[in-house]
Parts: sequence; C-alpha cells; structure tokens
Amino acid sequence: MSEATARGSTTINVQSLDENMKLEEKGPLGLLWHSPVEAPFRLSGFAWYDQERLFRRMPVNDSGKLPQAVDYLANCTAGGQISFRTNSPRLAVSVELVAAADMYHMPATGQCGFDAYIGTPGEHRYIATSRYDHREQSYECILFELPESTMREVTLNFPLYQGVKSVSIGLESASEVLPPTPYASNKKVVLYGTSILQGGCANRPGMAYPNIISRRIPMQFINLGFSGNGRGEPEVAGIISEIQDPALLVLDYEANAVSHELYSQTLPEFIRIYREAHPEVPILVVSKFRYALENFNPEALQRRLRMRQIAIDVVGKYKQQGDHNIHFFDGSDMFGGDDAHECTVDGSHPTDLGFLRMADALTPTFQQLLSRELE
Repeated sequence: MSEATARGSTTINVQSLDENMKLEEKGPLGLLWHSPVEAPFRLSGFAWYDQERLFRRMPVNDSGKLPQAVDYLANCTAGGQISFRTNSPRLAVSVELVAAADMYHMPATGQCGFDAYIGTPGEHRYIATSRYDHREQSYECILFELPESTMREVTLNFPLYQGVKSVSIGLESASEVLPPTPYASNKKVVLYGTSILQGGCANRPGMAYPNIISRRIPMQFINLGFSGNGRGEPEVAGIISEIQDPALLVLDYEANAVSHELYSQTLPEFIRIYREAHPEVPILVVSKFRYALENFNPEALQRRLRMRQIAIDVVGKYKQQGDHNIHFFDGSDMFGGDDAHECTVDGSHPTDLGFLRMADALTPTFQQLLSRELE
C-alpha cells in the first residue's frame, strides 16, 4: 500500500482489496430463462396479480381511492416470493427495476435485491443474495452454483423498497422444474402497517419480519407495509377488505398514526370496515416497540404508552361487543431487555437482529391464531 493510501488521501476501493467483495464478471451465463409467473413456479405476495399482471401490492389506482403515497409505495415489491423445485446446480436472476438504489440507511441488497433460500417449509436455509452494481437499474447475476444436480426446493424473496418491472429465473437447460410444496392452507395472512412492516431497513429481503415468519408458517403472506404512510385511512381499509380468503389480518400501523386523536379515530373505523367484509377472520392489533429516544426523552415514552392504550381500549371495546376474534399484542418488549437499543439502524427502523427478535416474539401468537389453518 502506498504512503498516500495509508494516509487516507485517496479513495478506498474495497472491491480491489477484498476478493470476497468483488462483483462477478459479466458475460453469457449459458442458462435457460424462465418466467416465474407461469407454472410450475408459484408467485405469491401480490393479491391482485391475477387481475392486473403487475408486481404490485395494491390494485391500480384507476378510481383514485388510494392516497397518492400509498399508490406509489404499492409498487415496492415487499413480501413477494417465487417458489419452485429444481435440480439445477446453478440458479440466476435477471431483473429490471423501476429505479436504482437510492437509500442512505438501507443497503441496495435489501432495497433492490433478491435473496434465495433452499429447503422445504420449516426447513428453509439462506444461501445467497443478488450481487450487482447498485448504481444500475437492471442486473443479471448467479445466486448459487452448487456441485450436485440434486432436487432442491427454492424460495426467492423480492426486493423490499423498489419496484420490479420484470424478473426471469435462469436454470441449467437440462434441469427439471417442479411445483413447490403446497401451502398448508389456501388462505392468506394479510399484514398492514408502516416502513417497519415493509422491511426498512433489512440488509436483504428475507430478513423483513413477515418474510421470517413466512418461513415458519407455510401460508401465503401479503405484506402491505407502506413506508411513512400506514395511517389507517378508511379507503385503504376498504381495499384491503377485498383480498379474498384471509386467514388473519395484522394491524401494525401505530408508528405512522401521526397523533393520538387520529389513531383513536382510524383504528376502530378500520376494524369496523374490515368486519363488514370478514365477520369471523382473526384480527391482531400490534403496538410498536420501544424507540431508542425513549431512554432519554420521557415525552417520547409517554406518547407511545398513550398510543398503546388506545389499541388496548379499542380491542377491549370490540371484545365487550362480542367480537372474540380480535386480539392485542403488546410490542413494547419485542426487542428484548437491556440490549434492545442495539436493534435498530436509526433508533426506529430495525436491523436484521431487530427483525429476527420481532419475528421470534410474534410467531407463537401467529401460530395460535392460525392453528385451524395449520392442522
């Protein structure tokens, strides 16, 4: 290393210094490319795909019902998954994004990348994430290259914070492609909330907490987290009520509720609208975890506690009226004890550790509420 470099007077190119961080050399991959929207592949996480043929989390806003920000964020593909079985020793993806990576506190691998898991339901094991030039709007990369042509079950997770115009799966031309293991139920777990639900700021898609739980519960998960805009609007509640065959509705939007007044208005109304369409579907209202600021600002702590009490009161009122399928989950301690402050990127958005702890805390409740579907 030169004296100038040692003094820090030149740009450090880590890829030139660490072989493990180099990007693959581009060139013909020699693979057969498949569309994941055609059998035997299973596409999940997009409730309106069959009608609109778009990787989009809400219907196209032709009627103008959606708030503008929600309409825009619906193009982010958080929660989308592609599942299949193959004996191909190599697997690649070819992806065209809506835009390039542009977030300051979330890596491009989480915002714009795909990641891959191998294994049957309950036995998923992470293997790889897209490696590409984050300045690019499209990329083609090998996710894994293994020595044996063994039949494997593969799950690919879509990017969390970017739109996907197209994606193709590259496999060896002589390999087989078979359907994945069927879900335990045809019903869906529907989650509505904020940037935290959407997956900000996971390092890779599989670490968003709904994706973690989906590896433990073999059902389709619909992630309707809208960054900064999970505000419980009645129009949004009405559209979410249109999703067919729900097994569980999770309301995790307290962090975007803006004020105590707004939350106390929107939460009971959201539930009322949903109940008109789905009288018996379990509803789980989740309160938010402790933010780092609460350790130093008593006002921030009291604000969260007041929000939490609103949720407790609304759920309690519905129970008193005879709704026995509505439940409250206290998220205060989802990050654990003394080291909870280490679980975020910026005081509010979880790291992968934070998301794992959220999933660990929530999974038993999800399993209990979904027990009939999982029998």
